[in-house]
Amino acid sequence: MGIKFLLPAICVCTWITSWLLTESSDGLARITLKKQPLDLKRLNAARITQEGLDSNVNDQEAGVIYLKNYLDIQYYGEIGIGSPSQRFSVVFDTASSNLWVPSSKCLFSIPCHLHSRFRASSSSTYTKIGIPCTISYGAGAISGFFGLDHVKVGDIVVEDQEFIEITKEPFLPFLIAKYDGILGLGFQDISVERANPLCRDFTSEFGGEIVFGGLDWRHFRGDHTYVPVAKTGYWEAWEVNLNLSFKSYAMLNVRVCKFGCAAILDSGTPLIAGPTAIVDEINRAIGAEGIVSLECKSVVSKYGYALWDNLISGIRPEILCVDVGLCSYNGSQRARRKLKTVVENGTMKGSALGETPMCTFCEMIVFWIQVQLKQQKTKDIVFQHINQLCETLPNPIGKSFVNCDYLELLPDITFTIGNKSFPLTPHHYIIKVEEGCSTVCVSSFICLDVPPPRGPLWVLGDRFLSAYHTVFDFGNMRVGLAKSAN
Repeated sequence: MGIKFLLPAICVCTWITSWLLTESSDGLARITLKKQPLDLKRLNAARITQEGLDSNVNDQEAGVIYLKNYLDIQYYGEIGIGSPSQRFSVVFDTASSNLWVPSSKCLFSIPCHLHSRFRASSSSTYTKIGIPCTISYGAGAISGFFGLDHVKVGDIVVEDQEFIEITKEPFLPFLIAKYDGILGLGFQDISVERANPLCRDFTSEFGGEIVFGGLDWRHFRGDHTYVPVAKTGYWEAWEVNLNLSFKSYAMLNVRVCKFGCAAILDSGTPLIAGPTAIVDEINRAIGAEGIVSLECKSVVSKYGYALWDNLISGIRPEILCVDVGLCSYNGSQRARRKLKTVVENGTMKGSALGETPMCTFCEMIVFWIQVQLKQQKTKDIVFQHINQLCETLPNPIGKSFVNCDYLELLPDITFTIGNKSFPLTPHHYIIKVEEGCSTVCVSSFICLDVPPPRGPLWVLGDRFLSAYHTVFDFGNMRVGLAKSAN
């Protein structure tokens, strides 16, 4: 991502996967983002939701906004606020419009004490505005008040920039975050209290050509495809559809919106969110399943035939799972209680597959086999039915997992934006997470249902933006996409 300014006061933000804001020989300033690795716990806890608009957001026609909890943030960079400059690590977020950092007046929120805090008394250029505000996120709300000071991004200094000094933060995600705050690069329409976004202030303060990131031919291949911004507020492209293809033939061609969908391009999440019916179809086509279903099928695959053979040979059902080493003791009532706990909590205790859920699934599978045997079903039909039962188990954490060994066999998923195709390979839309000594592969597709007239709506996060060099053009109110050179 970066921002480029051309006469007459055009602001262009371009997303690339790494940037460091320095002046270079070609006249461009670059920012290199630091990368925070994702772990499975934070990725599972990450959420994108939608709710009614807050009254202090000036976009009443929108009807809804979508919220995220920033637990899955990976990329952040450094800015300075005040004179002399006080350094802060921030997320450059194209789906929000306010700049905020913790304040030295944040005394009773533990996360504030673990991050850099702005000290107004140490800045000679600070002006207190004092207007209180609250911003809602998926994990809770932050609150504070507005101030005014110089903001430095690399060698660029914006004078008298409005920002929020945070005095209260929720415990998560900011307790574990490596960044201090958020720098919103969206439009003023969704800015709390209509505060001027930083990029808007750039265009009003400077003339000529100023670069913050910028268009660097080394970061993309070919020409950009530009589409108009559908509605100010978020960076939205219009007429978005998608299809899946296996090699040379089409697997799924979905046109979910009669007159086209909108898509928010969001640098503040690695996820890709869309309508439930379509996301479920995508995850089904790529073999992605909820963690509970995946673990259930794992037990079926590894132990199902052995359990069948032992039942047929006359071994007592209540000791089967003990014999195969999945349970330390038996008890069908315990199995049902623990399956209920796994489904409701959406967690797997212990190892990657966890002994307790493995035992629970084993006992449930034995029970299912017994029921099918009484109906005199054949072996193949029984296990087909059991796998179908596994698929019906709830997915409480909302994330879907795939087998990492089969990534090369997965289809490309192609978004069509402005009559141009933008394919994503499995290496783009699958998130690999190191978990202990193993690697877990997670589908980046999650469900987000936004009702009309604002929806249906897609959110294209870092998994999309890392594949395509993205230009956010304030001056011409458009978004440009080109193939990334990376």
